[in-house]
Amino acid sequence: MGRIVLSKVSKRFGEVEVIPPLDLTIDDGEFTVFVGPSGCGKSTLLRLIAGLEDVSGGDIEIDGTPATEVPPARRGLAMVFQSYALYPHMTVYDNMAFAMRVAKQPKEEIERRVSNAARILQLDQYLDRLPKALSGGQRQRVAIGRAIVRDPKVFLFDEPLSNLDAALRVATRIEIAQLKESMPESTMIYVTHDQVEAMTLASRIVVLEGGGIRQVGTPLELYERPENTFVAQFIGSPSMNLLPGTISEAGAQTAVSVTAGGRGVVPVASQSAGDAVSLGIRPEDFQLAADGAEAIFEGTVAITEALGEVTLLYFEARGDEPAVVAKLAGITGHEKGDTVRLTCVPEKLHLFDADGLSFFYR
Repeated sequence: MGRIVLSKVSKRFGEVEVIPPLDLTIDDGEFTVFVGPSGCGKSTLLRLIAGLEDVSGGDIEIDGTPATEVPPARRGLAMVFQSYALYPHMTVYDNMAFAMRVAKQPKEEIERRVSNAARILQLDQYLDRLPKALSGGQRQRVAIGRAIVRDPKVFLFDEPLSNLDAALRVATRIEIAQLKESMPESTMIYVTHDQVEAMTLASRIVVLEGGGIRQVGTPLELYERPENTFVAQFIGSPSMNLLPGTISEAGAQTAVSVTAGGRGVVPVASQSAGDAVSLGIRPEDFQLAADGAEAIFEGTVAITEALGEVTLLYFEARGDEPAVVAKLAGITGHEKGDTVRLTCVPEKLHLFDADGLSFFYR
């Protein structure tokens, strides 16, 4: 059991409101990831759930029981920090067993839980070592093991991979995914600024900006149906292109005419002619336009990155218009200065109004 309900929860530091009132429900067994840019309030929100920060307003419930005033140690949560926070003079076994010893758990129960956690995290051969004899990834696994032995209602992860190098981040991310598979009933809340971690680990993602929630959904929902331009550009790498356009009439059909270097028109649901819009196209959804076919975008290549399986084309920006990036399959052979015409199938296009909200016209 690990259902968490936040009702109008807010946080202020003096006169500064870092988290405006928000509502959020995290169900039993979910792997929920808080993601967003630095300073968006994701770690603060996690600390409010953990009880490490006092809420300025609103209520927190854990498994139907009010927890807003409950001390951290009595909330039944276990937190894994970015900095490992291991005792340097204790062995791996003692680090993992410490909280249970303080709680005066039976020796047999401590042995059983530590052995089980070590097996899950493949730490059996390191139990007699001190933290200084371990790699960064192994230390993080010990920190996770210390949380597992407490048998918490909810696991809280605060950017646990940010101190690791790229290769270790990938390896440890896979281990955390495998940990969740081995504990399907456990609820996990994970904070990161890395969208790749969010997309690969989460069953549900909460996208935060300025302390507020911009969208909640599965990874594919956020990728395929972003509700606003912030989510559209935050999820996905490289970011979604936003081409300025206007609603116009194309024969008997309402359409958006893109003004960012192209003359193409794209059918849309009925809107008012003359309205300013943004047409969203993910770099990987661009295709080279056939000779004689109408192009959505036409531009001059500024930089190419041939990566083998894909080629990234960066186009010269025009005045105040945003730069455009295309991610094409294979090695295209394009060079700086080439003029390239691109198109995209209508099913892959996104349309946003002047306030940055999606029309959901597909």
